[in-house]
Amino acid sequence: MKITKFEDLDCWQEARKLVNMVYSATRNPAFKKDLRLSGQIQAAASSVMANIAEGFVRRSDKEFTQFLFIAMSSAAEVQSHLYIAIDQGYIGEDEFHDIYNQADKTGRIISGLIKYLRTKQTR
Repeated sequence: MKITKFEDLDCWQEARKLVNMVYSATRNPAFKKDLRLSGQIQAAASSVMANIAEGFVRRSDKEFTQFLFIAMSSAAEVQSHLYIAIDQGYIGEDEFHDIYNQADKTGRIISGLIKYLRTKQTR
């Protein structure tokens, strides 16, 4: 299947799932009250999605790769914020692991795409 729009990318689709999971978790009243943390984790998750899309439309593999690195970093940022959320009792262990694993899955798919693009550039 030829990829013609960013919505076709598996990594973007997985990032969208991550965003929805993060927003669902931050609806918890205690989490919601921590405006700084809830805003940061929402922004980090949204950044994953947005950077994949923004990089894709640049139409340059080199630029796309740069945006993908930012997206992958944002997925790691989500994972780091999750530790604060669980330590503060805003989320339980199951929710922590579900979101953490989704961020990990998204990051691994992004990493695979980066490797593919880099290999393509050296041909």
